[in-house]
Amino acid sequence: MSMPEDKLPPGFAPGPADAMLRRLGRLSFGPPVAYVYNPLEYARRGFETYCRRFGRAPKQVVLVGMNPGPWGMAQTGVPFGEVDAVANWMKIDPGLQDLPRQHPKKPVLGLDCPRREVSGKRLWSWVRSRFGTPEAFFGRFFVVNYCPLMFLDEAGRNLPLDKLPAAARRPLLEICDQALADWIGYLEPEFVVGIGNFAHGRIAAALEGLPLTIGRITHPSPANPRANRGWAGAVEAELARMGVMPLK
Repeated sequence: MSMPEDKLPPGFAPGPADAMLRRLGRLSFGPPVAYVYNPLEYARRGFETYCRRFGRAPKQVVLVGMNPGPWGMAQTGVPFGEVDAVANWMKIDPGLQDLPRQHPKKPVLGLDCPRREVSGKRLWSWVRSRFGTPEAFFGRFFVVNYCPLMFLDEAGRNLPLDKLPAAARRPLLEICDQALADWIGYLEPEFVVGIGNFAHGRIAAALEGLPLTIGRITHPSPANPRANRGWAGAVEAELARMGVMPLK
């Protein structure tokens, strides 16, 4: 069972993300960045509910994504937060506040968003199929994003973190590295697993020397050809090789 919200550690709402948010607020981003979405602010209730309901420490495995997608966490505040999974499986309402500056091609509509994030759909569909209930999965696992910000250019195209100018990227990575270390310090996992190469690289940099197992699984993005050839089976095999199995 998930831990009652009033039994979580004082201030854990959403815990390590609070210090990160204060530091991120001091950053500025120039071209090619034209729009910055921070769902930990405008979808704060969704993220807090996710943390309070499912974030009880310790966890055996922490899965780490890169940053929000436009039809997932950017809509719900939940990492890989595909709308159907958040609304109907996790039973979370993001409780959106206003985001004054949005690109018209990437509007924030919350649970009314008609688009579905393929990466989030693949991840949470596998979780639902393998574990059944949120309690069964989150009893052992937790999912976080390395960075909470989504960056768009003037045309509304997504800007990956590794495409940001170096002058903006360096302080951003420093802040996110520290936040990841804070999450791991709280959750005390045995395994920290990057979802894709970028997240794996940042885990290795931020958590170097800590007594835990660092791994990587295939990113579920449709832009990844391997993910389009049976992502769930590939991930099961990758987790097994790390020693995370049996999953149940």
